[in-house]
Amino acid sequence: MFNDKVILITGGTGSFGKKFTQIVLRDYRPKKLIIFSRDELKQHEMRMSGFKHPSLRYFIGDVRDRERLYRALPGVDIVVHAAALKQVPACEYNPFEAVKTNVLGAQNIIDAAIDNNVRRVLALSSDKAVSPINLYGATKLVAEKLFVQGNAYSGAEGTRFSCVRYGNVVGSRGSVVPVFEKQKASGRITVTDERMTRFWITLEQGVRFVIRCVEQMQGGEVFVPRIPSMRIMDLAEAVAPGCEIEFVGIRPGEKLHEALISRDESRYTLELENMFVIQPVHPWWTAANWDQGRPLPDGFMYTSDNNDHWLTIQELRQMIGVV
Repeated sequence: MFNDKVILITGGTGSFGKKFTQIVLRDYRPKKLIIFSRDELKQHEMRMSGFKHPSLRYFIGDVRDRERLYRALPGVDIVVHAAALKQVPACEYNPFEAVKTNVLGAQNIIDAAIDNNVRRVLALSSDKAVSPINLYGATKLVAEKLFVQGNAYSGAEGTRFSCVRYGNVVGSRGSVVPVFEKQKASGRITVTDERMTRFWITLEQGVRFVIRCVEQMQGGEVFVPRIPSMRIMDLAEAVAPGCEIEFVGIRPGEKLHEALISRDESRYTLELENMFVIQPVHPWWTAANWDQGRPLPDGFMYTSDNNDHWLTIQELRQMIGVV
């Protein structure tokens, strides 16, 4: 799927973008891999850190800028859309900016991809999009709906759009792990609520899952990986053993437990060995359905507190690179 193809990744200088670039250049032979992002310094730093492959192109642009996307997408076969405003407090304080990037940016990607005959577009979403209680989650939910129903605009033979949805990423911007690592030097770390649980995935796993979904997507699916849960207290012990813990209370816009599949979504979700596929409710663009997977039981919810796979402290340490 990726060999001899022109691939563009938005938000290409972020943690996901760099890992995606590293894996694609190592394991495939892309004709061209375009890093689309708005920060020239991050592109320069990425280039200087060793990302200098002959197939790489660094393209300054913002997903808010519709004209720039139209300039970037001619000849592109695959788009991976990873650009977003993702900090919950920043989105709450700057709501218009969050909508411009996460919602209107999604619309711009869809329009430009259709008009430039891009074959496949896969967008990265978040567990925060399920029953959202903050603006970031709400914008990601809207973006999901746009990408799913964007297939209705491209028609039966046009661009195909799908999404992936997963949980917290080890080492990504905003992860609690570097916070704990910084705090442990003082002997005290802060935890919001001892009952809290989260889904957990590494960057490598996230990128591999995205690549797999690009290869398998038919258009309109939301792909959800089967990933383990973690308890915040186990994470604290894994990263900062022996430290005093100060409980500061749950933050505004934060949940005790996250969900990757809601009860209502489960009615049209299929379970595969290592993932779930949420099928589109109104697939006007195609009559094809997934011919694999098992329907979920009535009332099923995939939440971080009812998961059947929990990370041990030792497994957490291995994932985050702590000996």
